[in-house]
Amino acid sequence: MAPPLAAAIRRPNLSHLRRLLSSKHLGFFTSYSPSNQSDFEPDPDHPLPLPPSTDGDGELASFVHRISSAVSSASSPKDALTLLSSSRTGPSPAPATLALLVRALWELRHDPDAPALAVRYGDESSHLDEVDGAGAGPQSSPSEAWHLAVWAAGKARRFDLAWAVVRRMRRRGVLTRRAMVILIERYAAANEVNKAIKTFDVMEKFKIEADQATFYSLLRALCKSKNIEDAEELLLLRKKFFPLTSEGFNIILDGWCNVITDVAEAKRVWREMSNYCITPDGISYTLMVSCFSKVGNLFDTLRVYDEMRKRGWNPSIDVYNSLVYVLARENCMKDAHNIFSKLIDEGLQPVVETYNSMIVPLCESCKLDEARMVMDSMICKGIVPTISTYHAFLKQEGIDESLKLLRKMKEDGCGPKSDTFFMLLEKFFLLNESGNALRVWNEMRKYDINPGRSHYMTVIQGLVKHGCMPRALEYYDEMKEKGFASDTQLDKEFKTFLLANRDHWRGAGRYNIIPQRGKHFTRRSRMQ
Repeated sequence: MAPPLAAAIRRPNLSHLRRLLSSKHLGFFTSYSPSNQSDFEPDPDHPLPLPPSTDGDGELASFVHRISSAVSSASSPKDALTLLSSSRTGPSPAPATLALLVRALWELRHDPDAPALAVRYGDESSHLDEVDGAGAGPQSSPSEAWHLAVWAAGKARRFDLAWAVVRRMRRRGVLTRRAMVILIERYAAANEVNKAIKTFDVMEKFKIEADQATFYSLLRALCKSKNIEDAEELLLLRKKFFPLTSEGFNIILDGWCNVITDVAEAKRVWREMSNYCITPDGISYTLMVSCFSKVGNLFDTLRVYDEMRKRGWNPSIDVYNSLVYVLARENCMKDAHNIFSKLIDEGLQPVVETYNSMIVPLCESCKLDEARMVMDSMICKGIVPTISTYHAFLKQEGIDESLKLLRKMKEDGCGPKSDTFFMLLEKFFLLNESGNALRVWNEMRKYDINPGRSHYMTVIQGLVKHGCMPRALEYYDEMKEKGFASDTQLDKEFKTFLLANRDHWRGAGRYNIIPQRGKHFTRRSRMQ
């Protein structure tokens, strides 16, 4: 009897998917995608390890409401603070613990003015003076409250507010290096390269040492935002202050290998290391093996691996994962399976990423039976599939099998998440299966996933492409009603459509887009 998971993944009759699913939109084993997140958001579904819910949640909701009301009612931060201070009624005018203040800051993160006000109010209420951390979670320290306020303002590109929090921290004598690094990261994420560098340069004026570790944080932030050329130029320009090391070059190399997988640039940086007499270390070799593996270059992957061994560097599990992937991708399955035995001989144990490195290329090649066998072997060894494992199968399955997999993911506590549905929507529209895409849309609501603007835009643009303009217009109206920004190009297309078809829908009906004029009608236009 087949294991439950294998039974949920049936053989598809969709061999024509391979060409479509190898596109840049649906590729699984792609370069690392830089995110506009920070260490406050390691997981979009569970972004901050907050303290468990307590009886103080009512107090939290009340405080969040008061902060939001003060921000919307007051004409300036000073007036908002006065409003908060004058409305101290009830048993608990502010969160009783630092943990609740941090939770309040997180709840208010989407409005940059609110966290800045909350942290200032908490500061004046002495909640940021707590040093014992009573009732605090792992991130509920006074510093984290300040950091969260800086991050929220920077993420919304309200750098005036972020600097206001930093200056207040300085006056209070609690300014940290991490706060400045967060500000640098936010500037880099906003592609404000010069301002990110300038923030690093003014750290000394704020009596924060701009050491080499902080300099490397700046380089990582620039590379993460795809400004790799700027990061490399800065590394070389500042070599008198921060001597060149393999660690510094590895940051640039990681940018070309993982942020943007560019083999030519990675090779160039490798040669630059030699020109500056910098000896590659184990991380350098790991990055190059990964880079060659991602583009399916089996020869160079094995060549760099052999050189790594000759230089005395012991390959990590990441190196073996890359070897498994490129061997499986090039249909060298026997050698890929041998890697499992080799890494065990090296004192390592296969992890879920190791198995995924074999499952993904098998799925990409539509060899789902072999992929299921690998997954069954993984499960038998007690290794739990991840959402990436499921995604590899979902990209190849038809609608019925996909819906079954979604239910299986839910049962195993492994999603599905917002990205899962975004991927499926894109897939079915690329396959010209708009009906199945809308079935996925309806399923999304069953899993309590709130569609974001990207979901709406994918559905709307897919429907427009397939000529379903009335239905697309319904979703477009719904998107705008939920507060998402409109799209200029879509506005033009819908306006043209409505003008050309104003006489096509008469009387009551689902697609009666523009009511007609007559003695019993008043003119109304959706284009106003």
